[in-house]
Amino acid sequence: MRPRTLPLVVATGLLAACTGAQDEAEARAATVALSTPDERLTVVPGSGPAASVGASRALFERSDVAVVAEADDRAATLLGASAAVGLGVPLLVTDGSPVVGEELERLAVTDVLAVGEVELPSGGPAVVAVPAVPDAVEKAAGLEFSGADDVAGGGDAAAVAGLVGDRVTALRAEGETPSGTAGERSLPRVDRSEPVDDVVVLATGESVAGIATARAAGARVVVTGGTDPRASADVVSALAEDPEAAVIALGAGFATEDGLDWKVRTAATGEELPGGGQLLFPGRLLVALYGHPGTSSLGLLGEQDLAGSITRAREQAAPYEDVVDTTVVPTFELIATVASSAPGEDGDYSSEAPVEQLRPWVEAAGREGVYVVLDLQPGRTDFLTQAKRYEELLALPHVGLALDPEWRLRPDGEHLSEIGQVGVDEVNQVVTWLADLTQENALPQKLLVLHQFQLRMVTGRERLDLTRDELAVMVHADGQGATGAKLGTWAALRAGAQPELAWGWKNFIDEDEPMLSPAETIARVSPTPQLISYQ
Repeated sequence: MRPRTLPLVVATGLLAACTGAQDEAEARAATVALSTPDERLTVVPGSGPAASVGASRALFERSDVAVVAEADDRAATLLGASAAVGLGVPLLVTDGSPVVGEELERLAVTDVLAVGEVELPSGGPAVVAVPAVPDAVEKAAGLEFSGADDVAGGGDAAAVAGLVGDRVTALRAEGETPSGTAGERSLPRVDRSEPVDDVVVLATGESVAGIATARAAGARVVVTGGTDPRASADVVSALAEDPEAAVIALGAGFATEDGLDWKVRTAATGEELPGGGQLLFPGRLLVALYGHPGTSSLGLLGEQDLAGSITRAREQAAPYEDVVDTTVVPTFELIATVASSAPGEDGDYSSEAPVEQLRPWVEAAGREGVYVVLDLQPGRTDFLTQAKRYEELLALPHVGLALDPEWRLRPDGEHLSEIGQVGVDEVNQVVTWLADLTQENALPQKLLVLHQFQLRMVTGRERLDLTRDELAVMVHADGQGATGAKLGTWAALRAGAQPELAWGWKNFIDEDEPMLSPAETIARVSPTPQLISYQ
């Protein structure tokens, strides 16, 4: 911990003339020492007393004063949060367990403001007991609230996260009207200390007291609603503003969030995918032009130049904005390696486009908000070998990868004499490599597409590795023909599939009988695909 010890000075004009006990309390000045965690990431799991104590330990070296409320007393906790933030001291909630007493001892607390009916062990700090009534808390704490807000159920975390110490609002639990008046005794005089402005607290909202303690210390608090920091635009923005800030993850789920450290590091880059955010799905529909630059016979993407393809991708995606309630992102599905009728110099029956041929397309797409998927047709070589050829392009945040088993040959196979296939172990090698690349470079989530229109094309698919959430893994139903047959293929591919899979659909301009319109695609293909490509 890096302590910040600041004696708190006398606050003027806070209390009127009081009793001798009050005068004695006012003559003392409370001391607070704040600290910034040494580690980049500190996890404070749980809720209730343990979480409130964990937040206090993470941010406070010492505090002569603390606020305490019962863990199950919502009104007292909310108003206690206002008092703690106004004073700049921790808020602890208790249920009779010893952890709160131990924390009061660690902090060297001399005076406790007990809001509501609180049971504390005898022989500890002096206690100023007040009802959960704003006037009573103001008088005992020497505060002047800037106003009062009634907080509806479910809004506690956000309300407390929004408290500002030098103009703190009294938070009242909506529908509850505690009564009572302040006693004669008051706390020592306190004033706010210099904030720890190099700390960001990510809070799921389970520990209102922990959030209050963070705000009392001056830390920035972002209520996440979940435990993956990449999923929240507010978290990405907060961490990107200060990428070197210490991060405290406050909430039960953070302890079990796999890879929380690298996810925080990724969020702190501020890099976003086309369409916003760092996670692909849900919340996004990719609409893609399929093809190879300069080769019109391989799909729509090659029928015009680069500028024309960007325009066409936008035009292809635009009609979907009227039929879905999610962000529509124009996309290039760019064939990087093309299946060949001849073995070529390397004998793999695949023509690999040089990186420098693809780079202008990939980089221009990124500048224009177009997502890119590099498609591999490997012939007699394996997918991982070909994927590694394009590592420098895949290291860009807006570039994903597609594997096309139709063009994955046996060692003695030839294209068009058979439909290729791949074993899941080979696919899982790509999963591991691409996920590692994504994590090591702190990149937003990447799309990995697996093209399929026959079950036999991917053997052992039930063992597909879906544990790496650096990736969104998708099965793309890319068969052509009559709508009924295509829907049958869709159903067969989905039967018994892992629920974590994303799904894609392809519309063929010439081969489908007939090709579905955007509205028909959304209406007839269920569930709605996350990628719809055009060839």
